[in-house]
Amino acid sequence: MAQNLYGPGVRMGNWNEDVYLEEELMKGFLAKKDKGQLLIQRNRRRKENLLRPMQLSISEDGYIRYGDKVMLVNPDHPETEAYLFLGGDLSLCMTPDEIKARLSDELEVPCGLSAAQTKIPVGRNTFTILCAAGEVTGQVLRYGQNFRLGIAGGFADRMLYLSSDHRTLMKLSKRSWLQEVYLTDEDSYLNCWQAAFPDPQLRLEYEGFPVLANAKILINHCYTNRGLVAHRHLFLSTYFGKEAEVAAHTYLDSHRVEKPKNHWMLVTGNPRKDSATMLDLPKPLAAEDTRVLEQVAEPGTRNAPGAHACTRPM
Repeated sequence: MAQNLYGPGVRMGNWNEDVYLEEELMKGFLAKKDKGQLLIQRNRRRKENLLRPMQLSISEDGYIRYGDKVMLVNPDHPETEAYLFLGGDLSLCMTPDEIKARLSDELEVPCGLSAAQTKIPVGRNTFTILCAAGEVTGQVLRYGQNFRLGIAGGFADRMLYLSSDHRTLMKLSKRSWLQEVYLTDEDSYLNCWQAAFPDPQLRLEYEGFPVLANAKILINHCYTNRGLVAHRHLFLSTYFGKEAEVAAHTYLDSHRVEKPKNHWMLVTGNPRKDSATMLDLPKPLAAEDTRVLEQVAEPGTRNAPGAHACTRPM
């Protein structure tokens, strides 16, 4: 009977080549690890940037100004048109594609958006009010005035702009099939938006008045005249979990008034240390809002003191 000369640890076949390939794979793995190019390292860095804590601007007089860092929040309201929906205040967030985000360190362009249940200012939901044409940084933003919304996403060397365009067969929102809203690095008229007063009976009267911080407004796209909307009943599976779809569409009720899904607030920072934003503070009375606006309408309040020339981030 032939004796078995091979033990379980003996390699069969081209074992010398197998050992060489394993060593080369290990060297390649260690080299990528040292350079931070592993997939898990890329994902960790991207999430750290998108979830990096941010400091919102603090409004000393209660108004929004060019250059302010704010959160765009759709206030909590009951969704009567659907059984399942996301409740609470929803903030507009940058939402990279999950597959593309795993393949590259850079943010893809165009980049998607969603509305998430978060009240903490981080890199993915902190926007900057940017100049559109002729304004100056530090000047008060007014109803009917063009402005841009830029976001860096926690990255220091890039600025993306909130944009939209007419719906086509190849370019529409994922769930509602309405006009898409996205982030792009192209500086154009598609980036321009305007703030409007929610009550249509007072909309013309408020034209040219300063936009109050942390108050309900409408955000309309200048090129298509569609309102920014949060679809609480249409869910997206994102890089950060289940969130709501954001699109550009104006919803009107039977009285031709925009529905709450079109309402937004430009949320600023809280000067107190107990909260990062002004969302938890009690809302001012309507009479106080009107009195403040009357004071701002007085001569000499059109240009804020200490304003300087507008510079757009590249």
